[in-house]
Amino acid sequence: MTGGEQPHGNGPVPPPQQGASPQVNPGLDQVTVRLPVPGAAPAQPVRVGPPPPAAATAAAAPPKPGKRGRKLLLLAAVLVLVAGLGVGGVLGGPWIAQQLGLSGEGGAGTQPPPAPLNPQAALRALPAQAPTPSPKGVAAALDPLAGNAALGELTGSVLDASTGNVLWERGAGTARTPASTGKLVTAAAALLALDHQTRLSTTVLEGPEPGTVVLVGGGDTTLSALPATKPTYFYPDAARLDDLAEQVKAKAGGPVKKIVIDVDRYAGPPLAPGWLAVDIAGGHVAPMVPLMVDAARRDPLTSTTPRTDKPAQAAASELAKRLGGNPATEVGSAPKGAKVLAKVDSPPLPRLVAAFLSTSDNILAEAVARETARGTGNEPSFAGASKAALDVLSRNGFDLAGVKMSDGSGLSTEDRVPAKFLSSLLAAAAGTDAKAAKLRPLLTGLPVAGGTGTLAKRYEKGQNATGRGWVRAKTGTLDGVNSLAGVVTTNDGRLLAFSFMATGAASDPARDALDSLAAALRRCGCG
Repeated sequence: MTGGEQPHGNGPVPPPQQGASPQVNPGLDQVTVRLPVPGAAPAQPVRVGPPPPAAATAAAAPPKPGKRGRKLLLLAAVLVLVAGLGVGGVLGGPWIAQQLGLSGEGGAGTQPPPAPLNPQAALRALPAQAPTPSPKGVAAALDPLAGNAALGELTGSVLDASTGNVLWERGAGTARTPASTGKLVTAAAALLALDHQTRLSTTVLEGPEPGTVVLVGGGDTTLSALPATKPTYFYPDAARLDDLAEQVKAKAGGPVKKIVIDVDRYAGPPLAPGWLAVDIAGGHVAPMVPLMVDAARRDPLTSTTPRTDKPAQAAASELAKRLGGNPATEVGSAPKGAKVLAKVDSPPLPRLVAAFLSTSDNILAEAVARETARGTGNEPSFAGASKAALDVLSRNGFDLAGVKMSDGSGLSTEDRVPAKFLSSLLAAAAGTDAKAAKLRPLLTGLPVAGGTGTLAKRYEKGQNATGRGWVRAKTGTLDGVNSLAGVVTTNDGRLLAFSFMATGAASDPARDALDSLAAALRRCGCG
């Protein structure tokens, strides 16, 4: 899988922010694993999904005729669609100009800028009485595509998101390795169990002796060592180590000679069962500790890059550089009742969930899973986090038959999930009750076909292109395993939840074939 799929793997990769030059292919999951093929406030009644372009507005000065004018018209059209999706801010700026050929070689980047566009982002309700597809109609749309040999052995499930009624199934109750679509399990459990204002804090406490401070890991793997003047790429609005260091300097009362590293927040082994050594070495994951900077990436602007095998020590070393005086570092524990010298916080929970779904970030998913364990009184370990997630989902009425998770990211080759379970999570998030209100970020954090994250470079050609902007889905990729689970609005305006899992086929053709299934649902009236 992309143990966080690589840009050939799991999760959407957010578009570059100004000033960042990430080396990433946003169409793929973060990791490719060598996987043995296994055997056979209450929510308003809003239907999540993009409206017809007329539902959103974008004001712009009329472009001049010619090639440049056509590109500006295309840009305006894309912004209209994106506004309907509620992701206009994600696709704004230099990134979209580059994608549309408005900058760079052969583009219009050297021309005087046009009059500024003023898109009005909006998320409209789908038609309240949109026709419901019939099982027969959906079968007519999917069955010819489901037999594609590129899918290997396919299991799948399609539900009407409004009613939860089954519209199509194929082996939907058979548990398969989900790869990074397993992150939906972690996301749903966290959103249901934890306060949505939850933030993860990194603190520095006064040490037991003069000149000593204690750096306490609070589970925020998004803490960044990049300077405040340089935007982070994977984690918008991440806390900065520079800020932490400045607070320490202001309150320490003298030079810091020693930094004690406290990583007592987590328990159990740092690596999960079923994680392959090749994926650890390949930079798709790192030992799970509650203290790290930039998710332990050696290059914070590259998606799949070697990770340090000692994330906490690396974070402490970065803090030491900023404090000056070359303080020593050692692992220890914070004294009880110690004075807080400095504290920085992560973005709130829904934004953390969106980040790991979009970029298929394995480490952030595992950190959120540990917080779910802590918040429910379970041990903050891989085993405790898995137990916590399944307990939360069971209490909320989900059928867990066949579900087994050995980690929170889907990187483990031991994970098993039936397609109908993933579809049920997504359908529940599109509902109108209190549970749906808690789960809604599950949908808004999904990659958008042809637009964001691991779907940014998919849905580009042929009939698959009809899904661009309409399909929102989590991707999953391991060697021999490819999955896609999300929501799509039919041509008649009905929201469907789907999950497709292909086992035993090569990744590139399997991904294209999975996209064909979701795009067919978009074209579907299927009465």
